[in-house]
Parts: sequence; C-alpha cells; structure tokens
Amino acid sequence: MEKQYHVIKNFTFSDGTVLPSVTVAYAVLNPLAAKTALVITCFRGRLQNTCTFAEGALHGHRVVVAALFGNGESSSPSNTPNFPQDTLSYEDCVRAQKDLLHNALRIDFLDVVVGFSMGGQTTYYWLMMFPDMVHRAVIICSSARTSSHNIQFLEGPRFALQNSIDYTPIALRRKNDTALPAQQCVRGIQAFGKAYSAWLTSAEWFDAGHFGDLGFNSRKDWDNAVTGPNYEGWDPDDLLAMLGMWQRGDVSTLECKCSTDALQDTLARIKAPVLLMPSRTDQYFRWYASEFEAEMITHATLKVIPSIWGHLAGSGVNPMDIRWIDTQISVFLSA
Repeated sequence: MEKQYHVIKNFTFSDGTVLPSVTVAYAVLNPLAAKTALVITCFRGRLQNTCTFAEGALHGHRVVVAALFGNGESSSPSNTPNFPQDTLSYEDCVRAQKDLLHNALRIDFLDVVVGFSMGGQTTYYWLMMFPDMVHRAVIICSSARTSSHNIQFLEGPRFALQNSIDYTPIALRRKNDTALPAQQCVRGIQAFGKAYSAWLTSAEWFDAGHFGDLGFNSRKDWDNAVTGPNYEGWDPDDLLAMLGMWQRGDVSTLECKCSTDALQDTLARIKAPVLLMPSRTDQYFRWYASEFEAEMITHATLKVIPSIWGHLAGSGVNPMDIRWIDTQISVFLSA
C-alpha cells in the first residue's frame, strides 16, 4: 500500500480555525477498476492496518483508503501546529476527504463508502453532507451518535493519559522543544492502553481464552502487547484528538438542533441503501443501536455479526468474522 498525501491550502475547520494547509494521507488500491469505493480509517487506525476488502467484496472497485484527521498520518496535533484538537469533528474529515477525491483524484461519485468504528461514524456524515455523491454505504461496528455509555467509557483512558506523570500537552512540548512524545510519554500511553484494553472484545472472548488465536500464550502476554508495542509511535495528543472527535460524534448536529427527535429525523433523510453490521458482543457500539438506526433509514439492511470478538469483530483481526462480513458486503453490493 503506497501512502500518498493531498495538501489543502487555507482549510477552514468547523470551529472557524483556519490553517495555511492541512494534509490528507491516503492510498489507492485496484487503481484500474471501474467502480469506486472510499474506505475510512478508524480510531488508532493507520492506512496500512485498515481492512479494505480490496481483495474480496471490493475487488472490482478502485479503493481509496483515507486517513482521518488526528491519526498521525493526516494532519494531527503531532504534525500540524495550531491544530484544533479540542473541537475536531467528523465534518472536518469529510470535507477534507471530499477535496481529496474531487481535486486530487477527480472522483465525483462513490459507488460505496465503507467504514468501521470511527470510520463508520464518518460514513454517516458522508451520507448527510454529500448525499448525491454516495450510492451505497457499509457501516461496521459503529453508530450515528456516540452513546452516553460510550462517552463515559472513553473518559477512563483519557483521564489515565492526561494525569500520567510523563504527559505534557503538545502546545507546551512545542514551546519547550522537548523530546519526541514516543520518548517521553511511555507511562501515559500505556495507562491509556490499559484502561482501554478490556473494552476491545467481550467477556465471552476473555472467558474462552482467545488470546491464543492471536498468537499469545496467556492473557498477560496479550496484555503486554496490546497495551505496549501496539501504541508505539502514537502521540498522546493525537490519541486525545481522535477520542474527542469520537465522543462528539452525532450526525444529527448537521441538521436542526431544535427537535427532540433530531437523530430520527436525520436518519429518515438518508436515501442511499445502507448495510449496518454491528457486532453482537460489541461493548460500546451496541448492536441494538444499529437496530434502531435501521428502522429509521429508508433503505437499510441490518446484519448482526455473530461473534464473541466484541468490537474487534469488525476490525479484520479474526479471519472467520471478516469472511462473514465480506460475504455480506458482496451480497449487499450485488442486490
């Protein structure tokens, strides 16, 4: 996967911040295919580890993989001075991705947009912001609005990181010209990973000891890897920027805010066919939230992933789950 960069001059964020330039990192797979798909990265997702379905359900598509703001590849607190990390929104990401598609790749129509987790939330914003551009959408282990329970769960990792002895906000690091974050915030990022780790899968997954499916001999070995090496190279403020955007995720904010049924009214406006695939055991994007959303969307198909891998069922780490998801996408696109 060849990483490329699209630069946008004088970009205005939704909070009014204007930066001289921002960058969207992306890659293109199956470049000669007739149809076009946009695949969006997730929380802590990088282009290289994103499940693209390019060799499966999307083999007949030119697959553009776009990195979210804040992931350390596209513009983020770590690589962009004055980046508005406290107010970053999915709306900002979508407008930047639209600029990439239109001005760099000359793409004005997407046969399908695919997103897992935060990528799925971004897909909802695509459906509302550029409805005439999106023909179909696939949303995996995600939701149109971040739930209160989800928001509170994320407060744990946030608090652990921000209150660690070696965390220094990016603004102070730049002012003091201190060491790189990977060299100075080891304890804070590990605390973040520890607070986050149990939420990734499910109680059933832990009870069944599926650490071995990932090559680990014990829960302790898995824990050491997931809360240590898996976070290598991550800037703490990039993590916090993405986490905040996730917490603020609510596609109904693009519509009138005066209605008590704003989310329901918003989802009813979606006209494109949408495939929703929550995981039965996801601990924060609960499957019944997708069931509710499917009832509100005119042309929605709901397929619940029958997995004990929790949120990770949609990430690509378990071959059985990915084969199941890939099959559902193929059926959806051929209908």
